[in-house]
Amino acid sequence: MSITIRHLGKRYGERVALRDVNLEVCDGELVCLLGPSGCGKSTLLNIVAGLLDPSGGDVLIDGESVVRTHPKYRGIGMVFQDYALYPHMSVEENVMFPLRVGEHRVARREALVRARRFMRLTGIEDLARLRPGSLSGGQQQRVAVARALVQEPRVLLLDEPLSNLDARLRLSIREEIRRIVKATRVTTVFVTHDQEEALSIGDRIAVMDRGVIQQFAAPQDLYLDPANLFVARFMGSPVLNTFCLSYDGGRRVLAGDDFSVPLGVLDVSRFRRPVGEAESVLAAGGCVLGVRPEHFHLVGGSDGLADAGADRFPVVFGTLVESVEMIGRYAVVHFTADDERCRCVVDVRRAPRAGDRVLVGLDCVSVHVFDADGGRLY
Repeated sequence: MSITIRHLGKRYGERVALRDVNLEVCDGELVCLLGPSGCGKSTLLNIVAGLLDPSGGDVLIDGESVVRTHPKYRGIGMVFQDYALYPHMSVEENVMFPLRVGEHRVARREALVRARRFMRLTGIEDLARLRPGSLSGGQQQRVAVARALVQEPRVLLLDEPLSNLDARLRLSIREEIRRIVKATRVTTVFVTHDQEEALSIGDRIAVMDRGVIQQFAAPQDLYLDPANLFVARFMGSPVLNTFCLSYDGGRRVLAGDDFSVPLGVLDVSRFRRPVGEAESVLAAGGCVLGVRPEHFHLVGGSDGLADAGADRFPVVFGTLVESVEMIGRYAVVHFTADDERCRCVVDVRRAPRAGDRVLVGLDCVSVHVFDADGGRLY
């Protein structure tokens, strides 16, 4: 079943929670709504579920408007952040419950067969007789997913379902959720504020900010080809390095105190506007250069460390290593350039020490340039 959202808006008095949201989720697709707290992602999900009424716009499931349809008739399965299990019921009874109430209830024997099928799918069949209070957080989450799927919904909605779990458990459960969703082929919308979670689980991701979808694309496109400065900053860990560099039209360089980037070394095909127009925007001021941590490279220093030769990079500058953060097989090197705190990712075996003087090379082709309003120029 597809989900189509057209010009959706939601207001609370003077506050705008959603502003002209348009979104198309294809049949069987797993789409993540990603953004910081208060961006409107849960509001959007609750409107699709029928728990909130929109102030304007439309929601269609399989081509039919459901805005005026009661939630129980929308064919929605929903998993909440706090699991919402019945503590006095066993796991099996919790999973069966949606099939045993309401006008569409089925016989207990049929409900039991369907419940056990989805319990096997979610790996909780051995927990059938236990009550929620004796389960771990991950097990409770599997029960909540099985209970939502047992209704065989047209659409599955998950509202930050992993936020109460520890980091290692989140990793395993999100892999399980993706496997289950793909096995059942149910169209799914997954709300999260964790960009790593969204990147790993979603077929496509809608990045939201202040009630607006900033970009809707495949995970790799959001990271490699962000639409604007907000998306570029929000996607990726460690975060994007940003610099407010002035434009020297005479030398055609983005000039800073510690380093400068000649426009001639940039790939002309990556400019979003004609080069002449882009230069006019740069000359107006307020532009931002964005550099991913992996696009800085250590090319040498007083300690003799070198990840690559300096001759490979058109822009090389010296700096002092302030600290080094170990993250498994990689190390994050912290330094300052043009009065900005910067991060560079290197192999942990070649990491410098705090206090070392190093040379840093810049992979200019891979940088991003944004205009004063945060729109993408390059």
